Amino acid sequence: MKSGQDSEGLFERAGRLGRLDPANRAPLPDRMRPQTLDEVVGQTHLVGPGKWLRQSIVGDSLGSLIFWGPPGVGKTSLAQVIARATRRKFVPFSAVLGGVPELRTILKEAEEERKYRGGSTILFVDEIHRFNKAQQDAFLPHVERGTVTLIGATTENPSFAVNAAVLSRARVLKLDTLSTDDLLSLLQRALLDRERGVTGHGLEFTPEALLVMAEAADGDARRALHLLEEAVNVLGAPRRAAGGAQDAAEELGTPRIVERQELAPLIENKTLLYDKSGDEHYNVISAFIKSMRGSDPDAAIYWLMRMVEAGEDPLFLLRRMMIFASEDVGNADPRALSVAVDADQAFRRMGMPEGLYPMAHACLYLASCPKSGAVGKAFSAARAMIQARGALPVPKKLRNAPTRIMKDEGYGDGYQYAHDFDEGFVPGETYLPDAIVGTRFYHPTKHGLEQSIKERLERIRAATKK
Repeated sequence: MKSGQDSEGLFERAGRLGRLDPANRAPLPDRMRPQTLDEVVGQTHLVGPGKWLRQSIVGDSLGSLIFWGPPGVGKTSLAQVIARATRRKFVPFSAVLGGVPELRTILKEAEEERKYRGGSTILFVDEIHRFNKAQQDAFLPHVERGTVTLIGATTENPSFAVNAAVLSRARVLKLDTLSTDDLLSLLQRALLDRERGVTGHGLEFTPEALLVMAEAADGDARRALHLLEEAVNVLGAPRRAAGGAQDAAEELGTPRIVERQELAPLIENKTLLYDKSGDEHYNVISAFIKSMRGSDPDAAIYWLMRMVEAGEDPLFLLRRMMIFASEDVGNADPRALSVAVDADQAFRRMGMPEGLYPMAHACLYLASCPKSGAVGKAFSAARAMIQARGALPVPKKLRNAPTRIMKDEGYGDGYQYAHDFDEGFVPGETYLPDAIVGTRFYHPTKHGLEQSIKERLERIRAATKK
């Protein structure tokens, strides 16, 4: 009997140290979720000392909230901390796994809780952006009446993903990407926590090894902890293979030092944060366009390759460069549009990976050449005039006169042929409708070839004024 008791104690201890069958334990990210506000990593602008959200949680006075941020920054964890701290009933609901019928049942129970027991309910809707407008409308009346306090979590920009009616009744809180220091703190906590972490594995990670995992996680706590758990499972396996009492007594021996180079196989294929339909998509493409516009080819090629490596459609990127060539370069370098169009055609013939050459070629050219936004300003100003003044009549001298009747009406009278003049233009001639003669839509810049265009137009316009 004594032997059996010893054996049972050994297995209990091994389970506490995290060395039983991993299938019987929750993944490390779930085990390490914060239990209290003080355990929340990062987000000090929301839950730091004296901050509004911390005071609202401690005082159990929360109104409806939308947590917005990238994956792995603590949206669900913060909701679970609220669940432990609040005196209200807390009901989690997944917009991915649940449906409207289940939601209606939850809302009915919340109504009963309020009517018959005087209690209130917090409804946590994870991935609220997965709900369409009709589904979001299902809980809106209950939020209005105070039946539930809504806490939604989304990786998408709420301005586009959440109904305006819901947003008007909830406060949007932006959760920031976790810093490398935040993730280092979390990894160290997991290595020291004997109840929830990964102690007793016979490994000691150098500061450089922890740093490489923190950096590879790209601000995602879940990814950082998964990397640590995988490292422990793989690198600690040889010692655990001995089994039995030696496994449980492992912590008494000399730990094996894990250097950063041993972690290379775990992180070499890390996933880049980039959702082709989400908020990060728009952030990265915005950075790409603004880098080209700012004439920084190094930044432009970096953002281009970030998108390529994350799986963006190359044809989408080429289309954006063709637009950029007219919108942001224009006549400062008319060749830019040809370069962009040629890159698109070349890519379609080459495919990947050779097609990266014309893509990069166009990116670097567009970022390096002179810039002008005059094209877009010109057509926008002309469009605004048309919308304001309507269809002004074409001056008779510019009208087509293919018939005798039209000629008798004066169509084409007074028109002078520009090629009959030495400089290729008619001094003093105008071509706009009479009511807006003298209006200027196109204002060339002094950048690149547009400087020459500017000088020529100034000569023509000066002659028109005489």
